[in-house]
Amino acid sequence: MSVTTGVLAADAAPRRIAGAVRRVERAATRAAGAPEAERAVILEEFWADAARHGTPLVEAIEGDPDHCAVTFLWRGHRATRQVLLLAEGIADPADPAASLLTPLPGTDIWHLTYRLRADHRASYRMAADISPGEPPASADLLRRRLLSLSAHAAPDPLNHLRTPGRRPDRDTSVLELPQAPAPARSWAERRTGASRGRVERHRLPAGVLGAERDVWAYLPPGGRAGDLPVLVLNDGDMWFGRLAFQDTLDALIADGALPPLAVLAPDAVDRATRSRELGAYHSHVGFLADELLPWAAGRWPLTTDPARTLVAGQGLGGLASLYAGFLRPERFGNVLAQSAPVSRFDGRGTGSVTVRMDVGLREEEILDHHRDLYEMLRSHGCPVTLNEYNGGHDWACWHACLIEGLVGLLGH
Repeated sequence: MSVTTGVLAADAAPRRIAGAVRRVERAATRAAGAPEAERAVILEEFWADAARHGTPLVEAIEGDPDHCAVTFLWRGHRATRQVLLLAEGIADPADPAASLLTPLPGTDIWHLTYRLRADHRASYRMAADISPGEPPASADLLRRRLLSLSAHAAPDPLNHLRTPGRRPDRDTSVLELPQAPAPARSWAERRTGASRGRVERHRLPAGVLGAERDVWAYLPPGGRAGDLPVLVLNDGDMWFGRLAFQDTLDALIADGALPPLAVLAPDAVDRATRSRELGAYHSHVGFLADELLPWAAGRWPLTTDPARTLVAGQGLGGLASLYAGFLRPERFGNVLAQSAPVSRFDGRGTGSVTVRMDVGLREEEILDHHRDLYEMLRSHGCPVTLNEYNGGHDWACWHACLIEGLVGLLGH
């Protein structure tokens, strides 16, 4: 039984830095007073350098090796009125005006710098306001304009590192600072030369849910004579339909970090269906334990050993996974719950289920609930681990932690 936590959450709190960082200041100094043609050349050099190194700009802070100065950039033009940053776990969604970039006078550079702890990981999008006229002076009207502007946000064009969103038009850019857990990136993308598993999509009668349900199934490369460990992973439409999680599994198996395993991943269908079904814990758990697993065992050589069966999910899917482990421990011996609304969990610990919980230090509303549940489960004899990562309610963070959790729970 263990707990893995970050440094004090206060130490991880993002803090906006006024003014420009060194690389932006150098461009401003060179451009100041320069003739128009020369200034244009200076700015082209600045943007070419930003594109070459990628954005955001990350600079060391003198005397503070545990933090970085992280500068988000946007290239504006005459019509640009405002530029808004939407960054999970960094920007405050309740106060969008606090996440507006600042224009650098006499240039096309818009910038915003935060002091971030050097292990921060976050996804973000940006939006430029090119509405005619000046932004409203009223704080309330400005907030409304920025909230409407957020619907038009897009990935950072100078950041090549991206993660898909649930919708095809909702891809996000990813910030990974130097001390963010490293193994995730090497396993997160398609591995050249690695043997490929196969992904199948099946339509499964789901009597307890009252409707058929699509299920993604991953089978490891090369086949296997014996019974395979099983991961039941909620939100299959995201993990396999958008995030290509099979590439991660192929790499983990190729490196020997995971044994060959099967993954069963039901679709969430849509937001309303997801909320309704994952919130109905008893029926959802019944679907997983009594319909999905037997259906799959009739097709492939899967284990029936709960010690080699893991159920995992994020948000409501994480909460449903906790209920699956504690309502049906004879089916699910391992639970991986990420950023779950655990204040709604009323289970009691049992020594037969092993639990790992992941939660972001920037998820203030649920962070303390995770700590309380960890202590409760531990007091009831449950083998439980709490991992507090430096980030928010974020697919980029969940992907990295899911890799770590799978290796810890099912790895050799």
